[in-house]
Formats: sequence, C-alpha cells, structure tokens
Amino acid sequence: MSEEAYKLPKDAAAAEGKVNVQINGTWYRFPRGTRIADACRSVGVPIPCFCYHPKLAVVGSCRMCLVEQGMPPRLAPGQTPSYDEQGFQPIQWMPRPIISCANTVAENMGVRTDSPLAAEARRGVLEFLLTSHPLDCPICDQAGECKLQEYSNDYGQIEGRYEEKKTKKGKNLSIGPRVNLDQERCVLCGRCVRFMRDIMHDEVLTMSQRGTYNAITVYPGRELDSNYSLNTVDLCPVGALTSKDFRFKMRVWFLKETKTIDVDCGTGTNITLWTREDRVYRITPRPNDAVNSCWMPDSHRLNYKYINSPQRIPQPVIRTDAGAPHRPATWEPALASAAEAFKRISPDKIAIIASGRMTNEELYMVRHLAAQIGTDKMDIVPRTGESDGMLISADRNPNTNGAKLVLGIEPGSRLDAIREGVRNGSVKAVLALGEDLTAPEAGFTPEDLKKLDYLFMIAHSANETGRHADLVLPGVTYAEKFGTMINVAGRIQRLNRAIRPVGYSRDDWQILRDITVALGGNPALKDFSSALDILTVMSTEYEELNGLTWGSIGDGGRPILETGVTIPVVERERNQSR
Repeated sequence: MSEEAYKLPKDAAAAEGKVNVQINGTWYRFPRGTRIADACRSVGVPIPCFCYHPKLAVVGSCRMCLVEQGMPPRLAPGQTPSYDEQGFQPIQWMPRPIISCANTVAENMGVRTDSPLAAEARRGVLEFLLTSHPLDCPICDQAGECKLQEYSNDYGQIEGRYEEKKTKKGKNLSIGPRVNLDQERCVLCGRCVRFMRDIMHDEVLTMSQRGTYNAITVYPGRELDSNYSLNTVDLCPVGALTSKDFRFKMRVWFLKETKTIDVDCGTGTNITLWTREDRVYRITPRPNDAVNSCWMPDSHRLNYKYINSPQRIPQPVIRTDAGAPHRPATWEPALASAAEAFKRISPDKIAIIASGRMTNEELYMVRHLAAQIGTDKMDIVPRTGESDGMLISADRNPNTNGAKLVLGIEPGSRLDAIREGVRNGSVKAVLALGEDLTAPEAGFTPEDLKKLDYLFMIAHSANETGRHADLVLPGVTYAEKFGTMINVAGRIQRLNRAIRPVGYSRDDWQILRDITVALGGNPALKDFSSALDILTVMSTEYEELNGLTWGSIGDGGRPILETGVTIPVVERERNQSR
C-alpha cells in the first residue's frame, strides 16, 4: 500500500513532535530525543541500570541496560517502503544489543527488553559484577534497597561459577563527616563522581587505579564535606556509600514511607520521612522537577532529631502564681484558663506573634482568633539568611507566602512595634504561637517577657519562652500534622502526618479553634475535624485558593502565586534543557 493511500502513523506523530516506537510488541509515541531507557520506564517497562541517572551525564559504563533494538531495513535504490495494516514498516532486528541509556528513540524503532538476547546480556553483566562483589548482603546496610541485590534476583543466575579469590579493597573508609565508603561493594557506576563534578562543581571524588583495582576515592588532602554529600548515598545503587547517621540503625523493610515536604527553609524540598513506631529514622529527597530536582541539603536532611527529643512537651503545663513552678494540667481547664485570661485583658493590649513555620490552615485559625480577641497587633517572626545557590533559600521560613496570603501582613512589619509595646507597657499579653521569643530573630529578652501580665505559648518543645509563660500548650511538629504551605516560588504543597503526636499534644489548628470558640467565637468552627476541612473553607474565601482541594494539590504541589522567585537548581536545569 502506498504512503499516499492514508495518513501514516509517522505523520501523525511528527505533527506532535513525537516518534512511534514499538516496545515488546506494543506501539507507543514519545517526544523526539527521549532516551530509550526513559521511554521504556514511562510506559511501565523496567530497565535495570547502575550508572544511568536522568539528572546526570550519561557514561554508559555499567552495560546493565542492554536491550535488543531494530529499525526498518535499509532500502535499495529505487525501492519503496512497505507498510503493514497499522501503517508501520517491518523491523529488522540488530544481531547485538545496545545500551538504552545513551541511545534515543527514532521513528519506527523496535525495542525488546525481554528477548533471549537481552536477558543473556544482562545475566552476563551481573555475573561479571559478582566476580568482584562481596556476598555480604546479611550485614550490608543497603540490603533491602540494593539494586545489585534486586537485579541479581530478577535477571541473574541461581549459582555463581567464579571460584577464585576476590580482589580486596578498602572497607569502612571515612571519606567525610557524614559518609562512609566500602570500596569492595562499589560497582564503579560513577554516579557519585558525576554528581559532585557536574551538579556541585566540586571535584572531590574520582576513580583511582586501573583494572581490577579500580576504586572510588577522594582526592589527596580532601574529604567529602559538602552540605550535599549525602545525595551521593542516595545515588549509590549498592552499599558502597552509606550514611553515618543512618548506618546500622534500622532495616529499611521495617520502615514506613510518608511523602511530605521539608520545613527548614522556603524552598519546600519534597522529602520522604522514614518512620517506625512513631519515630523518624531518616529523611531522603523525593523527586520534583519544579522544586528540588532530586536533591536536598545535608543540614535539612539531618534536622529531625528534635522530633523525638526529650525536650518535647507531652501535656499542658500551667503556672497559677507568679514565680511558682509550672504544674501539669489537663486540656479543658487549660483552655478555659487561657480564655479567661484573654477576656480579662483589654484587646488593644494583646499581641499575637505567629510563625512562618505554621501551615496555611493553622494561620487561618490564627486570623480567626485575632478577630475574636479584637487585636490587630499580629505578626510573624521573619528569618532570612544567604541562599547557597542550590536549595537553601534566603527565606528560612517555609511558609512566609502563606502568612502573607492568609494573615494579610508583611512579615516583620509590626514586630518592632510589638516588642516596643512590651517594653513600654502598652502590650500586656502576648500569644507566642510556635516561636521562641528569646531567639535572635524575634529579639525579645527574658526581661521583656517578665514585664507581661500574661504570656501564652503553643510549642512542641521546651524553650526559654516556655519557662516564662503562664500557660504552655503542647503542639506538634511537621511530622505529626496535615496541612499546606506555599514555598518561595508560589507553589502550594502538602504536609502529611507520618507519626502520631507525642503524649497528649494536639494539632495547633485544633488548639486555636478551641480557644476561639471558648472566647465566644463562631460555634461552627467546631465542625472542623481536620486540616482538610479548613482547606475546603479557605478555597471559598481566598481567590488564590479558589476550587483547590487536597487531592488537586497532589504529591507534587501546584503553583498558585507569582512571586518572581526562582529556585537555583531548578532554574539551571531548565536552562540546560533548552
């Protein structure tokens, strides 16, 4: 049948900037330039590989991603192509496999990932790798998430034929403050070297020696001390690079994974919390090309110890007399005492200092509480620093944009006035919500706090402000709550609860709701049973959130604000892809 007889699939695909590719007998369409490995994975066909990573330069060194490939036969001069009933040319299969990581799709290409040729090629690669790899899976910290372990099971052979002695290399080498190296387990994929060279622009890792003795190491006089060094542990497909913090703490198959976001700065890096029995054991980055690519800084990754710290506040504590020690209290009397204190003090003498670390839903309840009290003295504590040009934002609060939207304030604009009011006596009561007022960013001194007639605090951990407070109510950490935050680029993202609250602590929004109602606020607030209910109401009140639902935000978030701020890593990737 001639090409003119009907519109061929290649013409329809070309109009979309795509090509037709047959994978294991089924035809698909992919954008031009897509790597074969990525194309296969996008349609659910697994492609094993060690060296390939979509964010790193392609080297094609491990040969694990070998597939069988075919193209239409080359035509003799004057010969016209023939097409089947679907409009595709016959495929002539090559006699040798190709690596799918370094080759891109083409029109009318055929790919077989499950053919005898591909299977035998992978089996051979695995057999060669295992001639040098120690069989120490039971004591390897990577067991359970080791690609060599998985691929040996899926593509390898039952018994090994190698009987000679294996090459001995360095074991348990400290190559940096947070990373250990086991050279015998390394499969020389080079991911760690390329990450430090191409992403971090810090050539601290290299491959030394030759042949059987080839090994990853650090340059003489150097160590892997980058604030992004633990990303090399994430990249390592085997147990060669391990985290000193997580090493031998827990087997990964015992851990529960929860998708959430980092709250250490305004970037809102997408992360996975790994937990067991209400304890966080580690944090790893979660891919999101609009926020953090695949990476996260070590300083944020390791900042989780306070979640299970002995400094956590497990129940309300109250001080009944000036100078007396705090005593434990139950929730109802504690809430009643707070409401009574707020009614006793004139509204114009009450100030609220909320936090840029609070979720949008919590800030919404702060707004309701401020309106019920009748005070306009309200602000959040701004935190700023220097951007690291990667993922650490200059805004150290994770939800500054949320505070601007929900509270309608410019963060920090009223803080000096509140602080001065405390010092001159025009402010008699302060509500500290999730903030230590004696921290440098807030600027209060213990002497300032002693001047107050009433100091109320919601916090998850003990601090200096709590020691001066008349009432301390236990809130929760980000790992124990649901909610949303808006990052520096204007993307709203979800926090998910990974563990149960410590002791008798409660969600901050719930505490604020109950106090507002106790002060005579709208009883309908009691109908809020979760942060999701609050988001539903907010979506009807704020134009930027119009129609937004928990489900529509999704795991990757949604842009809702134009802030003019970009994330350096994401911006570089976009520029490189153009």
